[in-house]
Amino acid sequence: MANQPLMPMATAVWLVDNTTLTFRQIATFCGLHELEVQGIADGTVAVRMVGHDPIKNAQLTQEEIDRCQEDETADLKLLSNAVPAQRRTKGPRYTPVSKRKNKPDAISWLVRNHPELSDGQIGRLIGTTKPTIEAVRSKTHWDMPNIRPQDPVGLGMCSQVELDTAVAKAAKARPEKVIQTEQPPEQETPEVPEETPSNEFAAAQKLGNLLSGDAS
Repeated sequence: MANQPLMPMATAVWLVDNTTLTFRQIATFCGLHELEVQGIADGTVAVRMVGHDPIKNAQLTQEEIDRCQEDETADLKLLSNAVPAQRRTKGPRYTPVSKRKNKPDAISWLVRNHPELSDGQIGRLIGTTKPTIEAVRSKTHWDMPNIRPQDPVGLGMCSQVELDTAVAKAAKARPEKVIQTEQPPEQETPEVPEETPSNEFAAAQKLGNLLSGDAS
């Protein structure tokens, strides 16, 4: 169809890995079924396919993607005429195909350890979609029994600096969500009772005094 990108599946792979668009938005733009897009996000569809950047290939603009990321009811519009390729200056890095299956693990770790992060921030950090984040957050993800929380920094999905920056920004915006570290209660130093001579010691001391008196 004329209103679809030239490489629909590869474009969908790129959009899943690099935006926080919903499955519906990506499916509508690429002419795919929502379940196909979910399969891409879960690592069960197009596993070895390299994403096709619709921005560099003059099919979309970053502004159009941003517009639809802000409004989940909006639909992406394919550029009607060619424009010079645009280089992305910000946003999530491309997630290698081999690491897509670890995205739910990274999401679970972030949701558990940093509830102050918004879905948009999580999506930008590890390159995933809001539906996938919501599925992990609500424990309705299809692979929930096999999800094991893992630090996205350790998985190579973002840098420690990027994570720290996002957490600091989220803590200012949503301070009520920050997990407070409980301080251990101060331990009172027990009072040491004054030592008093035991009965046996007192008796021995008295006997010694008597013996020393007899000797004199």
